[in-house]
Amino acid sequence: MRTFAPARLALALGVGVLAGCSPTEPRGEERAMAQPPAERPSLQDKAPAPSPDNCLLVVWQDQDTRDERFDLAHDRASGGAISCATGTSASQFANAFTAIRSAARAQDKAAILNEVGLPLLYIDAEGNRRELTASDDVDAAFSEVFDDNVLSLLRDVDLDALTVVPDEGAFVQLGSVWLVVDRKGGRPRIVTVNKQALGEAADAARAKAEAGEGTRAAPSPSE
Repeated sequence: MRTFAPARLALALGVGVLAGCSPTEPRGEERAMAQPPAERPSLQDKAPAPSPDNCLLVVWQDQDTRDERFDLAHDRASGGAISCATGTSASQFANAFTAIRSAARAQDKAAILNEVGLPLLYIDAEGNRRELTASDDVDAAFSEVFDDNVLSLLRDVDLDALTVVPDEGAFVQLGSVWLVVDRKGGRPRIVTVNKQALGEAADAARAKAEAGEGTRAAPSPSE
């Protein structure tokens, strides 16, 4: 019987070692950390960014008529999606630009004033700011605000020149003219005329032309 004692002792020790090496049940915090990555919540999942399609759906809900095919094809502008940034659709901007171009080419004062929203912020070439809060104010200052240089810009304005800024509106020509809507899905109207920016845009175009990167320098507002 003595000859088997060491074997029994070795067996007992082996079982003890194996028991000590076996994994213990993880505690709550350890179990949470052990979950597969797919089961852990993602910060991106919590706050998904709105897609242009979703913004267009919201805009269309407030429009009696709409051009869905055009809006989907032209929603992207410099700065982001037109619908998400401005609260209206590309077709509304296109319609406004068509009317603005026609009015500017015809020098139709009444038609131009119809495309202006109130208040209208006017910034002259020196950077002086004036807020015109009433229709009569805009009418009285019309020849100063909408001079030949501004009308020249408006004669060719289109969607390709548009830059949008989320929750602020849209502009053309380095901020020379800003447009916003007064309601979701509405028609954008001119709310800022900035001759200082227009002059800077003309200077930039002239410098680009002189460097051989453009074909023709734009006239300066002072010319």
